[in-house]
Amino acid sequence: MSRQIAILGSTGSIGTQALEVIGRHRELFEVYALTANDNAELLIEQAFKFMPDTVVIANEKRYPEVREALEDLPVKVWAGADAIAQVVGAEPIDMVLTAMVGYAGLRPTIEAIKARKAIALANKETLVVAGELITSLAREYETPIIPVDSEHSAIFQCLNGEGSNPVEKILLTASGGPFRTFTRKELQSVTPAQALKHPNWKMGEKITIDSASMINKGFEMIEAKWLFGCTPEQIQILIHPQSIVHSMVQFADGSVIAQLGQPDMKLPISYAFSFPERLHSSEPRLDLLATRSLTFEPPDTLRFRNLSLAFEAMARGGNMPCIVNAANEVAVEAFLHGRTGFLQMSDVIERAMQSVTFIPHPTYEDYVLTDAETRRQAAIK
Repeated sequence: MSRQIAILGSTGSIGTQALEVIGRHRELFEVYALTANDNAELLIEQAFKFMPDTVVIANEKRYPEVREALEDLPVKVWAGADAIAQVVGAEPIDMVLTAMVGYAGLRPTIEAIKARKAIALANKETLVVAGELITSLAREYETPIIPVDSEHSAIFQCLNGEGSNPVEKILLTASGGPFRTFTRKELQSVTPAQALKHPNWKMGEKITIDSASMINKGFEMIEAKWLFGCTPEQIQILIHPQSIVHSMVQFADGSVIAQLGQPDMKLPISYAFSFPERLHSSEPRLDLLATRSLTFEPPDTLRFRNLSLAFEAMARGGNMPCIVNAANEVAVEAFLHGRTGFLQMSDVIERAMQSVTFIPHPTYEDYVLTDAETRRQAAIK
């Protein structure tokens, strides 16, 4: 029987690539549900192509448009955040790909875990905001979480088959983004258009800006802590401009195992969908002779302050990563719309860390209140 998959965020970069993977392996996978935030046009197109049981448009103003377009198809059409949280519990679903952007992915991921659906996790903010809660629920409901981020998929693959062999260090690689060689003075005047030109990866706007500011790597560090049960001291970030080594694991005997591949998100998506099997891919193969050299360098937390703020949030714990995530989402939106500068995004985050109520042991309700309070305080007119 085909594996039934729900894709949360089907019109985004990860969602569209996931549908490419499914389209190439129709004998193995079927789309049960598709959800989108606002892109009704693409959601409609995807529904015609993949004929899911259900589609959900988060923006309720776009619901009539989607419903009318699909009225002749045997497809249920729902709308709103509540509907997204509900659809993941549908009995036929085997796996939920959480590819929504930002904090919005938290609630449906929780509901999917409670429904005992396997999670293909592409929404890193879920673990950044509420890592302790998510990992606790996953243990309680015996729900597997398979990472889709290229770095965490690499670590997952390096650990596969290693059993209880002790891990000494996780080596988390980062491309360095489009501004890796920029001076701090040059960073003062960079534009959104420049920040959106990532040298190696094709991603959505939010994650591309996060990569440019390096906070994305800070979020991945927090995510790695929860996914792999390691301490902050066990995680080392390496700038690797070629984006060929996706991450590495160093074991107690000194051995280092790395996962290499082309910078293509379809590889980790495919691996998450088919785990523990590997599917044949027609994508171009890695040619190390053409690559010639692989280089590594330490990150610069003075030029890229967001990375140091993420380190601080992880060290403090509690709801501090939630504060950083919400403030960053506000700052990124303001930067994209010309209301703040590139370096000033760090100021927005730092002020929020200093002013929003700190809660050492937050509940889910605390996370909801923290997110709302941070967005109010961080708002940029």
